[in-house]
Amino acid sequence: MKKALKLFALLAVFLSFSVQAKAEDDQQFRIAAGDVLQINVWKEDGMDREVLVLPNGEITFPLVGTVKAQGLTPQELQDSIKKKLAKLIPDAFVSVSVKAALGHTVSVIGQVAKPGEFIINHRMTVMQALSQAGGLTPYASEGSVMLLRHKDGKETSISIPYDDIASGDELDKNITVEAGDVIVVPSKGLF
Repeated sequence: MKKALKLFALLAVFLSFSVQAKAEDDQQFRIAAGDVLQINVWKEDGMDREVLVLPNGEITFPLVGTVKAQGLTPQELQDSIKKKLAKLIPDAFVSVSVKAALGHTVSVIGQVAKPGEFIINHRMTVMQALSQAGGLTPYASEGSVMLLRHKDGKETSISIPYDDIASGDELDKNITVEAGDVIVVPSKGLF
């Protein structure tokens, strides 16, 4: 009986942690231009739509018109649409889900096996992005990896000590990438 109670307690802790982690992930995900959303108003004909977030960050939805979506969580957009529909459809049940996070990309260029643009569909660190790109080539300058980020109208450059992170040091420098980041892996010098 004690083993069953311990197992039940452990399962309860795991489930609460899992639900909390899911809630934190949902809070962190922000809609970006290029994302494809599925919006549904329950029991309303013609109100189940797949919409693209336009480059200006807005969407268009029936009876609501144009709505800012970029930078909002799916829950915040859902609340916004519900509020705008309140006069026409009181107590509307609105759901917003991300069908394709196409606006959440990171680019990896330079001395990697498969340079290109990768969709971030979950929390991803610099090392994970480099892994998606097939890892560094033998010609890569491991000590000169840079992350370029455009935020609030400013370009910033963050040095990533790849060699230290790979050896288990400076793990705090393995930062989470954000949509629009560019990881640059330069060639090492010949001499």
